[in-house]
Amino acid sequence: MTVNRMEEASPVFYPELKQYLTEASKRFDTIPSDRKAELSKVADFIRERLSKLEPAKLTFICTHNSRRSHLSQIWAQVAADYYCLDNVETYSGGTEATAFNPRAVAAMQRCGLRIVADDPTATNPLYSVYNSASSTPQVCFSKAYGDPPNPSKGYCAVMTCSQADDACPLVMGCDLRIPIRYEDPKVADGTELEAQRYDERSAQICCEMLYLMSLV
Repeated sequence: MTVNRMEEASPVFYPELKQYLTEASKRFDTIPSDRKAELSKVADFIRERLSKLEPAKLTFICTHNSRRSHLSQIWAQVAADYYCLDNVETYSGGTEATAFNPRAVAAMQRCGLRIVADDPTATNPLYSVYNSASSTPQVCFSKAYGDPPNPSKGYCAVMTCSQADDACPLVMGCDLRIPIRYEDPKVADGTELEAQRYDERSAQICCEMLYLMSLV
């Protein structure tokens, strides 16, 4: 019932994106119980911050900030918008900077998001990600997790890959650190399964971020 109530109040999205989110929100029962437990800890963090009228800041961290951390950042913000949660801010970063991978960008576009690069030929382009024609875009580019505009304190660090999680025994400035690891779709790069693997990972992250925000 929570899902239906919040969905009715959700803002206008691009039609194909709204349909994608509606279908994803029906798959919460596919999320394993151990992952639901970790996701609920992030929801508790958000709820606690919002109850104090403070921004709930989430930074999704992966090694290169090129795929999983960007997918998580974007879907978490979209999910917060879907459930009309104001004052939720999502970020992403890596242990090093590379670029938002074009394969991950394409997967997000196939879901109905509008994504525009300021300079597609740049080494590390800035991408503007739109939920609707009237939305304020998320601006995404690769960066280290401690680099601006990412928060330097008071945030929840969500570790989206095992390499970054293992390599960072201490994440500076975070108030809560949670491992929510995803398989890297990079393993399918250059194969006939490439688009399928990216779409699967995007769908998994979308579903889990919607579930997380539905708990708030």
